[in-house]
Amino acid sequence: QVQLVESGGGSVQAGGSLRLSCARSGYTRCTYDIAWYRQTPGKEREFVSFINSAGSMNYTDSVKGRFTISQDNARRMVYLQMNSLKAEDTAMYYCKALNVGGTGYCIKGSVYWGQGTQVTVSS
Repeated sequence: QVQLVESGGGSVQAGGSLRLSCARSGYTRCTYDIAWYRQTPGKEREFVSFINSAGSMNYTDSVKGRFTISQDNARRMVYLQMNSLKAEDTAMYYCKALNVGGTGYCIKGSVYWGQGTQVTVSS
C-alpha cells in the first residue's frame, strides 16, 4: 500500500508562485512514476505533469515554461514548482503514483491517488 499526501496549495494573485509537494509513504520496495493532475468543479481531472523513476518529465502544453516537476527519491517526494500562475490554474491538484515494478509485494500497474491540495489564483 502507498499513501500520498499533497501539500503547498493556497491562494495567490496572478503572476505569483506556489510549490506543491507530494509525499509518498508505505511499502518502499516498489518503483513509481508520479504525475500531477488537476480538477475544477464540473470538469474531468486533467493531466498536468509527469516524472518517471529515471527522471524523464513531460507537461501539458498550458503549463510548459511555467511549471517544473522534480523529485527527491531519497525522501520519496515529488514537487511541482508553479510560477507565473494564472486564474485558469485554479483547481484542486492531485498527486498520482503508478507502480511500475519492484520486488516483494509490488503490484505493477497499481494506481494510487492523494486527497488533493487546493490552488486558487485571483486575477
